[in-house]
This record gives sequence, structure tokens and C-alpha cells, in this order.
Amino acid sequence: MRRLGNELGFLVSLVKMNLASAMEYRASFVSQALGMLINNGIYFVFWLIYFDRFQEIRGYRIGEIYLLFALVAGGFGLAFALCGNARRLPYLIAQGRLDYYLALPRPVLLHVLMTRCDVSTIGDLSFALIAYLFTGRLSLPEMTLFALSTLLIAVILVSFSTLFGSLAFWMGNAQQVSNQATNALITFALYPAGLFRGWTKFLLLTLIPAAFVGAVPVELVSTRNPYTLLQLALFALAAATVAMLAFHTGLRRYESGSAINVNI
Repeated sequence: MRRLGNELGFLVSLVKMNLASAMEYRASFVSQALGMLINNGIYFVFWLIYFDRFQEIRGYRIGEIYLLFALVAGGFGLAFALCGNARRLPYLIAQGRLDYYLALPRPVLLHVLMTRCDVSTIGDLSFALIAYLFTGRLSLPEMTLFALSTLLIAVILVSFSTLFGSLAFWMGNAQQVSNQATNALITFALYPAGLFRGWTKFLLLTLIPAAFVGAVPVELVSTRNPYTLLQLALFALAAATVAMLAFHTGLRRYESGSAINVNI
């Protein structure tokens, strides 16, 4: 327990240092966060125009769309605000930049992931809070499930990025593959689940688990079904386990000293 407390304290210190580093250049911090907030808002305009003409799409009304965007944006923002290196993992592996982390007595994967904060994701978190207010789901149980769902989505997104990023141990430069996989996951998650049928729906629950990032959390907050919460939690745990196994298996193939860096 004491060791666990020390590791948690170390991770909290990393988060504080990342935020302090981001806030050092406040103009850049604000512009990136505001830019992402505006970008999300522009993307959402499509749905506002659609629901101005049609009342429903496969069981989703405008309230469910607000909730869907709040959950996905919130999970994405939380994931990469805390674990900004998750999307840079292929680059770090290919360039031999894991040496620094391997030399320290800390959990390698967590240390790598949490050493960087993606500043623009603060805009995603801000958008998520605004969008959730428009859902009108402000009761304590609903807000609790929203917060819990956002956390589980963040775990799934970081695990997914880590899994595809770990391909760099076998492929070399896997940055493009990892980026495309993450972008596909987010893109499909932002559409109502009822639009997909058959094999497409099966893929969204397995290979590209977009349903667990979008549709399943929406169902959880809407219905407050404990079985749905169990499904989401178990999937997040499974995703994290597979990602860690992939990373540590690949780490055995890692060759240090492939890059010599001089810091001036």
C-alpha cells in the first residue's frame, strides 16, 4: 500500500508539472484550448441543422446527441490531457527514446504516457462540460454516471492508442497507423449507434470499439442500467490489460541507443 501511494503521488506530481509547463506560455495555452473548443462546436453544427428539420434519428434526439458529444469529447480530453504521450508512443519507440524511462525505478508505461499533456484537449474538456449542461441531465445519479463513463472512456482511448502504438516494436514507424486507428475510433463513436447494422455493428464492438466510447456510455447515462455499467467497466479493464501486455511484450524487442540526442 505504501508503494502504491508513492506511485500515485509520483503520477500526481507529473500531472502538476505538465499543467505548470503548459501554463508557462499562457497565450499558446489559451489559443490551443479555444481553437479546439471552436472546432468541436463547428462539427456539432451539422447535427443542429439536421435536428432542426428532423426530430429523431434511430432513437436519438438532440438531447442524446448532446450527451454523445459530451461523453466522447470529455473522454478524449481527459485521456490525452493526462496521457499526452499515448499518441506519440510510436515515435518514441521508433526513435529509441524510451531509454530515459527504462533507467528510472518507475512503472515504464505509465511514466511514458503521463510525461506529456496535450494542451488542446483542455478545449475538449470545456466543450464536454458545456454540451452536458444542454442535456438537462443534472441529477446527482446522472452526473455521477457521466463522470464515471468519461473516466472509463478515457481508459479505453488511452489503451487503444497504446495498443496500436506498441506496433512500433514490430513495424518500426507505426505513427500513421496509430493515428488513423484513433481517428477512426473517434469518428465512428460520434454517430448514433442505430445507424450501423450487421457486421459493421460487430466491428464497432470489437476491432474498432467505437460503441464502447459512444453508444454504450450514452445508454448507461440514459437508462442507469447497472449491467451496462458492468459491461463498460469490464471492457475498459480488458482493453487496459491487452494494451499493457502488448507494450511489455514489445518492450523485450526494444533496442536502445538507436538515437543519440544532445540537449543544449
